[in-house]
Amino acid sequence: MNSKVKTAVVTGAAGVLGKAIVEGLLEDGCRVVLIDLDQAKLDEYSKNLPSGKTLPLACDISDYAAVETVTKKIHTVWGEVDILVNNAGILSNNKAETTSPDEWHKILAVNLDGAFYFSRALMGDMKKAGWGRIVIVTSLAAKTGGITAGTTYSVSKGALVSLTFSLAAELAPFGVTVNGIAPAYIKTPMITVQLNEDQRQALIQKIPVRRFCEAEEVAHTVRFLIHPLAGFITGEIIDQNGGLQFD
Repeated sequence: MNSKVKTAVVTGAAGVLGKAIVEGLLEDGCRVVLIDLDQAKLDEYSKNLPSGKTLPLACDISDYAAVETVTKKIHTVWGEVDILVNNAGILSNNKAETTSPDEWHKILAVNLDGAFYFSRALMGDMKKAGWGRIVIVTSLAAKTGGITAGTTYSVSKGALVSLTFSLAAELAPFGVTVNGIAPAYIKTPMITVQLNEDQRQALIQKIPVRRFCEAEEVAHTVRFLIHPLAGFITGEIIDQNGGLQFD
């Protein structure tokens, strides 16, 4: 990173992957805005992080007015934003036949609309600076249609891939890169809590590297993509799936 302290925004900051990304960015010298739904949870987490380096702000990312309000708070406290990591998302395992219209709209609102809203709200800062990084966390489900994930989740992640391409094309002339990461089976509560040991072992047998992905591994990819030396990479989706699918 250059001498200017970069300001990064991470959505879904209170989750396992979000925390790994936040802590990686802090190690790289960034100031980090922590975005999630629960202010108390964010405040408690932030207490254990370097003083003055984090700004915890609760926000319903599916509500554009809420995103605008939070953006104004960020600008008031820290000024313009250099880096955005669209990490927040919710899971559904329901296939099309069992997916209600309400579930369809809710998951798309969080997973897709939230990423678009924050990108739209902050891209102006990056264009003005002539430098910026947007990283979007999508999923292997975008390519497979969902091995275990449901229809709406898979569609939302596929749409995030298209959003990555569209934003990358729009922002490249301004020195702003936009890239995606498509992980699979990160060691989060979805794996550690929602599955029993037999289910976990059966799933591991399908993964060629024979293990689950660590959250820190995805965070490392984020750190690579935001580095100044990654400035010639844009519009890419980096697979992190343990060999489940090759391009």
